[in-house]
Amino acid sequence: MLTGKLVRLRALEPEDAESLYRWIHDPDVGRWMNNDHPRSLAQVRKRCEERKPNTYGEVVLGIETVAEGKLIGVTDLRDARPEDGRAELDIYIGETGHWDGGYGTEALKLLCRYGFNVMRLHLIALWVVAENERARHVYRKAGFVEDGRHRECFRGSDGKYHDMYLMSLLEPELDD
Repeated sequence: MLTGKLVRLRALEPEDAESLYRWIHDPDVGRWMNNDHPRSLAQVRKRCEERKPNTYGEVVLGIETVAEGKLIGVTDLRDARPEDGRAELDIYIGETGHWDGGYGTEALKLLCRYGFNVMRLHLIALWVVAENERARHVYRKAGFVEDGRHRECFRGSDGKYHDMYLMSLLEPELDD
């Protein structure tokens, strides 16, 4: 487990399915996410039970509060290859009552530190919808910089197309 003052990152468990199911069906949480087709609670449970172990290529971790031991979100590093020294990061806080207070920022920094120190990554990248200013603020606060803009490549739940920014972080840029 990776532990900070506010959150700890831990492997997901089958009993996390109910929270994941609730979050993927919450329009506020899923507003800027690529949610495919609706899934039943049974499907989410099955996916949690059959989840492959974390590997260098894909590390998926739950974000849990230190104080309450409550799962509040999910983060991952994916598409990592040692020969490239890079990975893509995804993160979301599913419990909207924890959107403020530094939980996401601390989880982001813990995962990046893990990527640089343990996985020996050189670069961590992510994509973020241009209008998602809350997320962009957190990424910039951690040291991520905007590398480029991909026009109208994300179709939101509103049916409209939105631009996305590619952001990246090199190890010396991580703001501890």
